[in-house]
Amino acid sequence: GYRVSLQGIFFGHNHTYITFPEYNPRKYIKLDPPLNIQSNITASKCQIWWTVPWYLDEILQYELQYKEYSMSWEIALKKTLPSSLPQIEIEATELRSGITYVARVRCKVSENEDSYHSQWSEWSQTTVFQKAGVPKLSEKILNNRATQFLFIPLSFGTLLYLCWNCKLSSRYVTGQKTSRALTFPHQLLSFNHSITCTMGILR
Repeated sequence: GYRVSLQGIFFGHNHTYITFPEYNPRKYIKLDPPLNIQSNITASKCQIWWTVPWYLDEILQYELQYKEYSMSWEIALKKTLPSSLPQIEIEATELRSGITYVARVRCKVSENEDSYHSQWSEWSQTTVFQKAGVPKLSEKILNNRATQFLFIPLSFGTLLYLCWNCKLSSRYVTGQKTSRALTFPHQLLSFNHSITCTMGILR
């Protein structure tokens, strides 16, 4: 170790102040941030990885920070990695569809190391990723509304058809009314069947 002291002239006299009686530089290391952070997202997870000098691979620990792109880093989520591997996975269930995320990472010497100690490094550069897929709820709502809008004119057309047949049948003679009454239900059933088929196709 080292002995660090401060010397100076104060009020015309020389003074020596011992700042660190036993200073060990290995306990006050601040590493450079990880490099080349990248990401790849699939339907089930998001993989994030980065690089550090090869001789530090086994003695470092990492902390990942990620957030929605439009939010502040002060409210970002954090993950401390359980191993010294320069990579991490985020489950897709932790991410929202259609939202852009940004992530960064920092490192320090693992607390399990006895030989070295360090502070957290500065944060790395960021990587951006987005979970694919758009919720289909809006499409279902749109289809239901379209079905409702088409059902109204079809129903109105059915009423007009009934009224037209009633007026037309009133002009016939009694014998003709009997014949009309027999054919009219078949026409109505045929028309209703066409409406039902049309609604089925729309759905």
